Amino acid sequence: MNEELPKLIDEANAIADDAQKSFGQLNAQQLNWRPSANQWSVAQCLEHLIVINSTYFPILEGIERDRYKPSIQQRLPLLPRFFAWMVLKAVSPETKSKFKTAGHVAPSSSTIADDILAKFKAHQQELIRHMKMTEKLDLGNIIITSPVASFATYSMLNAFKIAVTHEHRHLLQAKRVTETAGFPS
Repeated sequence: MNEELPKLIDEANAIADDAQKSFGQLNAQQLNWRPSANQWSVAQCLEHLIVINSTYFPILEGIERDRYKPSIQQRLPLLPRFFAWMVLKAVSPETKSKFKTAGHVAPSSSTIADDILAKFKAHQQELIRHMKMTEKLDLGNIIITSPVASFATYSMLNAFKIAVTHEHRHLLQAKRVTETAGFPS
């Protein structure tokens, strides 16, 4: 039913491991260093992923407890595929365009504690737990409303794909920060 889910779970685990390997040795100054005022630090990239993915958790908890009732908008047949395609394209690491982050999922503009990697790892385990809790459900036919853009609907399976793809994008962004001239040694 959800043949793609084990691959997504493996990717989510690999992302947590990669983040630890890539940024685990960085100190608070390095984690919070920003190439410019309008660019994010490594810590902000990780915090953003925690914040945005966490917006799915209440939806997932409703689905897991069989309390999820789709709205009329969520039952429209063609829109979910279109929105999933659009969002996946937008969050893909290959997409060069930058998008304005919605305020409720933006990272902190102040210094982020150096335990951000531990928080990110714990967050990834929570995301994976939700994936595993829903693996027996027909995730392709459970349509949700995006917690970021209330006009967009897509399947829960596509929501997991969006989350993992988005994580790849911001992990690459964070790696580029550490490769920028002026990064503190």
